[in-house]
Amino acid sequence: MHTILSRTHRPHFLGKAVDCVASVHLPSGAMCQKTAVKHPSSQMPSCDFKPDSYQGMSKERLLEIRKQNCHPMTMKVTYYRRPVFIHQGYMQWLWDVDGKRYLDLFAGVATVSVGHCHPRVNEAAVKQLKHLWHTTAIYIHPQIQEYAEKLVSLLPEPLKVVYLTNSGSEANDLATLMARVHTGNYDIITLRGSYHGGSPLALGLTSNTAYKYPVASGFGCHNTMCPDVFRGVWGGSHCRDSPVQTIRECSCSPGHCQANDRYIEQLKETFDTTVPHRIAAFFGEPIQGVGGAVQYPKNYLKETYKLVREKGGICIADEVQTGFGRTGGHFWGFQGHDVIPDMVTMAKGIANGFPMGAVVTTEEIARSFGKGLHFNTFGGNPFACAIASSVLDTIAEDRLQENCAVVGTYLLTELAKLRDKYEIVGDVRGKGLQIGVEMVTDKASCKPLPPEAMAEIFEDTKDMGVLIGKGGIYGQTFRIKPPMCITKDDVDFFLAVFDQALQNYTERR
Repeated sequence: MHTILSRTHRPHFLGKAVDCVASVHLPSGAMCQKTAVKHPSSQMPSCDFKPDSYQGMSKERLLEIRKQNCHPMTMKVTYYRRPVFIHQGYMQWLWDVDGKRYLDLFAGVATVSVGHCHPRVNEAAVKQLKHLWHTTAIYIHPQIQEYAEKLVSLLPEPLKVVYLTNSGSEANDLATLMARVHTGNYDIITLRGSYHGGSPLALGLTSNTAYKYPVASGFGCHNTMCPDVFRGVWGGSHCRDSPVQTIRECSCSPGHCQANDRYIEQLKETFDTTVPHRIAAFFGEPIQGVGGAVQYPKNYLKETYKLVREKGGICIADEVQTGFGRTGGHFWGFQGHDVIPDMVTMAKGIANGFPMGAVVTTEEIARSFGKGLHFNTFGGNPFACAIASSVLDTIAEDRLQENCAVVGTYLLTELAKLRDKYEIVGDVRGKGLQIGVEMVTDKASCKPLPPEAMAEIFEDTKDMGVLIGKGGIYGQTFRIKPPMCITKDDVDFFLAVFDQALQNYTERR
């Protein structure tokens, strides 16, 4: 593990180039005329599924209602200059109302875990829908017990008590309350750049101005420096648990990471200056999601957990985006850091897009929380539990965790070639299918690529048939978090499209 003293340029490599949209050649109108596709014979991978013909409202009417009757934020997050009007999905594919097919590499913000409308999950949903939609957890129905037992079997001891919620924000709210009740302490520490939800309490945990309002929220929440080994003050070429490291040079002896030491010193300074001697908890994503797939030095969480527990706090792993096999090497992101948290929060991929979340904790913490009454009307809904149970079965039967490791590693290493080819690609990072590509004006300064430039590349990628996401404090990172069923052929298609979009931008400068 090493630390960086300076940045260096590396030789250029030719990235793979493939091509196309919806099983036909790339539409010439989608791109600048002077930026021809390198291999025009290549096409989007085939798909046997035939979507239904769209028979609904016109796009104009949909936009009109969106502007007039949906909350204003829906217009802010439409993402594209020319919006995508999604009609249907199947596995890694989406179709718009005009019948155009897209390769979905964002999965509804890392939420569609096993694939859009996966037949096995659909079958489980229909079966439960015909049997029982809802009853309260006041009654004992089999679905909640069956799911709880199945879920905790995938977690290490002593994590064995499940609280089911409706979302990740609610799960993090509940975890915050439980931590304070159990410890008798109040203050909570998170990392800068983190995202833990949009509810009034979770906004205190979240450290990103874009999500903040000028009102009081999340009292007792404090942020410490994020140990970002690419954009941060310290970092090196062996810091993180990823097939791809930064391009920063190192001066560390083998087995020692100066960057980790420096970031731990910053955490200790937070303890010495910002919080009382006793705290309630530390919240951390094993890999930051909305923050742009930011990874930490390998031992950072391990040392942080030790320090937090010495301060009387508990350690909470936010697995909303990293859980359920997405990181490939492990089922849970925290396992890649060789730690066992006191509490795990989860949502998104838990039910393949059906609204659901969970908190899993220890019997000791659960007993503390049992001194009061906590009840959730929809948590543990039999319909949600049946879907979530089927998702766990599907991850195992389709070997999706293994697919994340194999296909994700391939994608990361191929993206690293594009980093070396283009000056504007500053960093490629992640594990499995939790990937970030950070864009810069140049590698020497690492100044974030401006929003208008990001939008150009983003739009071109969409027009060529691939949907990706964006993140990072400055919106400078492309987020690639597809359904976990994607293939190497899909990856090759995306690499060609992304290569072409980067080339188009470079030539238009």
